[in-house]
Amino acid sequence: NEVDNIARGDVAALISKGKSYGDSWRRRGGVGAFMMLARKWDRIENQALAKGYDVFEACRDTDMLDDIRDLRCYLLLVEHEVTKK
Repeated sequence: NEVDNIARGDVAALISKGKSYGDSWRRRGGVGAFMMLARKWDRIENQALAKGYDVFEACRDTDMLDDIRDLRCYLLLVEHEVTKK
Protein backbone atom coordinates (compact mmCIF):
# COMPACT_ATOMS: atom_id res chain seq x y z
CA ASN A 1 0.00 0.00 0.00
CA GLU A 2 1.38 3.42 -0.94
CA VAL A 3 0.22 5.15 2.25
CA ASP A 4 1.87 2.41 4.30
CA ASN A 5 5.13 3.03 2.45
CA ILE A 6 4.91 6.75 3.22
CA ALA A 7 4.33 6.03 6.92
CA ARG A 8 7.25 3.58 7.01
CA GLY A 9 9.43 6.21 5.35
CA ASP A 10 8.46 8.70 8.05
CA VAL A 11 9.37 6.24 10.78
CA ALA A 12 12.72 5.50 9.12
CA ALA A 13 13.43 9.22 8.79
CA LEU A 14 12.54 9.84 12.44
CA ILE A 15 14.84 7.05 13.59
CA SER A 16 17.70 8.30 11.41
CA LYS A 17 17.29 11.96 12.38
CA GLY A 18 16.82 10.99 16.02
CA LYS A 19 20.35 9.59 16.05
CA SER A 20 21.73 12.94 14.89
CA TYR A 21 19.42 15.43 16.61
CA GLY A 22 18.16 13.51 19.63
CA ASP A 23 15.29 15.23 21.40
CA SER A 24 16.27 18.75 20.32
CA TRP A 25 12.79 19.31 18.87
CA ARG A 26 11.31 19.40 22.40
CA ARG A 27 14.15 21.11 24.22
CA ARG A 28 12.12 24.29 24.68
CA GLY A 29 8.98 22.50 25.86
CA GLY A 30 5.48 22.57 24.47
CA VAL A 31 5.63 26.18 23.33
CA GLY A 32 8.82 25.48 21.40
CA ALA A 33 7.24 22.40 19.84
CA PHE A 34 4.23 24.47 18.80
CA MET A 35 6.48 27.11 17.23
CA MET A 36 8.31 24.38 15.29
CA LEU A 37 4.96 23.16 13.90
CA ALA A 38 3.83 26.71 13.18
CA ARG A 39 7.03 27.51 11.29
CA LYS A 40 6.53 24.48 9.02
CA TRP A 41 2.87 25.35 8.47
CA ASP A 42 3.80 28.95 7.64
CA ARG A 43 6.20 27.71 4.94
CA ILE A 44 3.51 25.42 3.51
CA GLU A 45 0.92 28.19 3.58
CA ASN A 46 3.21 30.69 1.84
CA GLN A 47 4.06 28.25 -0.92
CA ALA A 48 0.40 27.30 -1.39
CA LEU A 49 -0.71 30.93 -1.42
CA ALA A 50 1.69 31.63 -4.28
CA LYS A 51 -0.20 28.98 -6.29
CA GLY A 52 -3.71 30.08 -5.34
CA TYR A 53 -3.78 27.41 -2.61
CA ASP A 54 -3.46 24.64 -5.18
CA VAL A 55 -1.30 22.35 -3.07
CA PHE A 56 -0.75 19.89 -5.89
CA GLU A 57 0.63 22.61 -8.14
CA ALA A 58 2.69 24.07 -5.29
CA CYS A 59 4.23 20.66 -4.58
CA ARG A 60 5.24 20.35 -8.24
CA ASP A 61 6.79 23.81 -8.42
CA THR A 62 8.40 24.21 -4.97
CA ASP A 63 9.96 22.20 -2.16
CA MET A 64 6.60 22.21 -0.37
CA LEU A 65 6.45 18.41 -0.30
CA ASP A 66 9.59 18.40 1.85
CA ASP A 67 7.86 20.75 4.29
CA ILE A 68 4.76 18.55 4.30
CA ARG A 69 6.92 15.52 5.12
CA ASP A 70 8.71 17.42 7.89
CA LEU A 71 5.43 18.63 9.39
CA ARG A 72 3.97 15.12 9.29
CA CYS A 73 7.02 13.75 11.12
CA TYR A 74 6.96 16.54 13.70
CA LEU A 75 3.28 15.82 14.31
CA LEU A 76 4.16 12.16 14.92
CA LEU A 77 6.79 13.24 17.45
CA VAL A 78 4.31 15.48 19.27
CA GLU A 79 1.67 12.75 19.36
CA HIS A 80 4.22 10.26 20.68
CA GLU A 81 5.33 12.68 23.38
CA VAL A 82 1.76 13.33 24.52
CA THR A 83 0.63 9.69 24.46
CA LYS A 84 3.70 7.87 25.76
CA LYS A 85 3.36 6.27 29.14
